[in-house]
Amino acid sequence: MSETNFVDYIKLFCASGKGGAGSVHLLRAKYVPKGGPDGGDGGRGGHIILKVNPQFWTLIHLKYRKHIRAEHGEAGRGNLAHGADGKDVILEVPAGTVVKNAEDEQILAELTQPGQEFILCKGGRGGLGNTHFKSPTHQTPRFAQPGEAGQEGWFILELKLLADVGLVGFPNSGKSTLLSAVSAARPKIADYPFTTLEPQLGIVSLPDHRSFVMADIPGIIEGAHQGRGLGLRFLRHIERNSMLLFMVPADCPDVTAQYRILLKELGKYKPELLDKQRMLAVTKADLLDPGGEKMLRRRLPRSLPVLLISSITGYNISQLKEQIWNILWTQ
Repeated sequence: MSETNFVDYIKLFCASGKGGAGSVHLLRAKYVPKGGPDGGDGGRGGHIILKVNPQFWTLIHLKYRKHIRAEHGEAGRGNLAHGADGKDVILEVPAGTVVKNAEDEQILAELTQPGQEFILCKGGRGGLGNTHFKSPTHQTPRFAQPGEAGQEGWFILELKLLADVGLVGFPNSGKSTLLSAVSAARPKIADYPFTTLEPQLGIVSLPDHRSFVMADIPGIIEGAHQGRGLGLRFLRHIERNSMLLFMVPADCPDVTAQYRILLKELGKYKPELLDKQRMLAVTKADLLDPGGEKMLRRRLPRSLPVLLISSITGYNISQLKEQIWNILWTQ
């Protein structure tokens, strides 16, 4: 997807429709001079509904729709004719959309399944016509119910990408290069920090018709859990990944120390992220000579699976894909 087209946060004002009023009507016909009440009910106001469309990857289509209103229900009529319901407004969103009340940021819904729906604002109920209020002692009621008001308010839609594997690393650690090497995704790649400013998704294929989805999360910096470097915006995309692939370049001064800093940032943002399966890929292994590789291996952490790779030469890329698959589906 184009970088400029990725939108993962929007704020909307939504208002459902008001219910139509019930009808006050008395039947009058040539041979029925006093036919009694026959006022129909008002129609329901239109709902505002969110629906997951698996073809969508971004919220950009809602970016410029700041105010969304559904139709009001029609009023009832005589001869027990009910008013038509107001037309619902269906807003299609990507899987992984979180819905919040803008006032207190309370989470109202998390939409993760294709076709899943959530009524964001319910339409007001239509009022009852006067036919509902007749009784043996009050046979010609000249009143009916008004329609109920709809619901309205400001809401936040926030996208958290759904992927099997999330790439976690400092800027310029080789995440985008790896994604382009193992999938058809073509993220922007350059030799300077923060090349990737928006998450990228790619489907990684393996033999025997196997595949998994990999997400390139923009680079994290120390202090990201406090919002440094747009850290909070980036970190929320890691929440829905099944496993995390930490990436540290082989030419950094201390691979283990850098991995621990990344782990610390995730833990401070959300401690439950530390419960996810994880693996460490030491990138840019093509820069090492045999002696340097041997020395580096002695200093690598032993608390998780570690693999030296090179996305440029393809070194250990096939092994990496198989190891990720085994972690995802066999543990």
